[in-house]
Amino acid sequence: MKILSKYAAYISISLIGLLFIYLVNLFLMKPYSIDHYLAKELVADLLDSPEYMTYIGIFDPLNPILKHNQKISINSLENSKKNYLSLKQRLETLQKYNPKKLTQLQKITQKIAIFDTQNDIEQYEKFRFHTYPFNQISGNHLNAVEFMTDTHPIRNYREATDYIKRVKKFNRAAKEDLIWLNEQKQLDIFAPKFVFDHVIRQLEELISYQDSENPLMQVFNRKLNKLDISIKQKESLITKLSKTIEHDVKPGYQLILEYMKANYKNANEYHGVWSLPNGEAFYASQLKAYTTTDFTAEEIHQIGLSEVERIGKRMGEIFTALGYEVNKPIGQMMNDLNENSDFLYADTPDRKTIVIADYNQMVKEAEEDVKPYFERFPISPVEVRAVPEYSEKTAAGGYYQAPSLDGSRPGVFYANLYDIKQTPTFGMRTLTFHEAVPGHHFQIALNLENDDLTLYRKMGYRTSAFTEGWALYSEQLAVEAGMTKNLYDELGVLQSEMFRANRLVVDTGMHHKKWTREKAMEYMKETTGMSDTEVRVEIERYIVWPGQATSYKIGMLKILELREKAKDALNEKFDIKKFHTIVLDQGIVPLFVLEDVINNWIDSH
Repeated sequence: MKILSKYAAYISISLIGLLFIYLVNLFLMKPYSIDHYLAKELVADLLDSPEYMTYIGIFDPLNPILKHNQKISINSLENSKKNYLSLKQRLETLQKYNPKKLTQLQKITQKIAIFDTQNDIEQYEKFRFHTYPFNQISGNHLNAVEFMTDTHPIRNYREATDYIKRVKKFNRAAKEDLIWLNEQKQLDIFAPKFVFDHVIRQLEELISYQDSENPLMQVFNRKLNKLDISIKQKESLITKLSKTIEHDVKPGYQLILEYMKANYKNANEYHGVWSLPNGEAFYASQLKAYTTTDFTAEEIHQIGLSEVERIGKRMGEIFTALGYEVNKPIGQMMNDLNENSDFLYADTPDRKTIVIADYNQMVKEAEEDVKPYFERFPISPVEVRAVPEYSEKTAAGGYYQAPSLDGSRPGVFYANLYDIKQTPTFGMRTLTFHEAVPGHHFQIALNLENDDLTLYRKMGYRTSAFTEGWALYSEQLAVEAGMTKNLYDELGVLQSEMFRANRLVVDTGMHHKKWTREKAMEYMKETTGMSDTEVRVEIERYIVWPGQATSYKIGMLKILELREKAKDALNEKFDIKKFHTIVLDQGIVPLFVLEDVINNWIDSH
């Protein structure tokens, strides 16, 4: 017995020693494994972002210890500098790994991590203050409220009190944002006038809300009613939140409002980032980061013009097949179709409920129709919800929120139902294909559920060139698979593709060719037939988010190009199911990495 105890002690000491050596290697040296290093870096970044910890859900059981559900990120200049220095160290470490000693999966991981880190370093060093943190679609003031109402969980009394503690920190965050804005002011960087107009209106609304109108209170109250707690506890919580909104939310928003009003006269008279200091270089960096290609702004502009012409020709053919006389521009014909009451929901009090029910039915149909084209399907469900009313006036037509890693929250496709003309029936399936099945939900949920991918490959890198490129590719795949029910549905898909091709033209038009917002809106209206509301919201989005909108079509074109290349090379060996598996199994990758992956697959045959 003594001998066994002695050996057990030796083993325990040895294991502790090995663990100590491993931790020293992981935290104080270049870790032996690049996967372990990036996982450590990701976890460190994760622990620095309480919002992301809440978003993925898996840390919530540890919340009594970590208290992350009580915190928000504070974007101070000091924190930003600290993050930059960490990025410099990360790049140095990543470049020390010899590709010859890495597995094929690790080689891809290294390429992705170096590319992403270099982009972030360049952003800080050259373009740190070139973005607009307060804008009409994804401003800090909107993001904070949306995070609390859509993501922060209230499943028990503790999480309800955490909600209040989190909201209490809005004031400090606003003060740090004000410091950032004043630093930007020194560089003479200001958003365009219309952005000031939107943000001022939004802030005034958020400040003027009474408790019954405030979305922070509305959602809190609704979730409280589902808890098994006493009436006295509920009343106490509501009173505390009311005081917190009055003392910590509104004063912070008031600071930003005063800044916006005081600097209204300084608003940028132009709409493109070419007008900012070193603006052309900034735009080139944005295009590289978002498209993950080396295309110049001019090349992207010309691709867009070519695609607009091609898609318009096909739409004309369908109109002719449907018996229409094509005697006006395609955009005007689509506009007429958009306004045709035959394709619009009646504007009744229950319209949103009816539309959401129809969307959810379309999701179910798509899940059945797509089965012959995929080897794997997400475990996580997806559902459709309406965009919250407080942001629907300026939000995009639809967007997707990923499921949580622990499976407690489904994937959600948010549909914007503010303008009745945003929901013509012939365009609904297209949005379903893009945001849900087989688009964003398939790609993102399968990525999170892929046990073969490391933590970094699942969660450490994002690029809209891949994610949005896949979603747009999914729309065309749906047509090829017969998931559109008639030619009107196909027109809806083509209108969506025309819209993304337009983005190549108008984004580069404004930020490279110095177009005005009005010229871009006119072009998009004439060629897509989108409603005035949609066109305005979209063009204004591209102005505050330069380059991102080009990633959709560029990503789609690359996936189609690679599919055709594989078809030509493999002939009868080509399997569409396998192609989709190869594309999705690597997680989210830059397009140049995806091309390498497909080339290797072709060569392996």
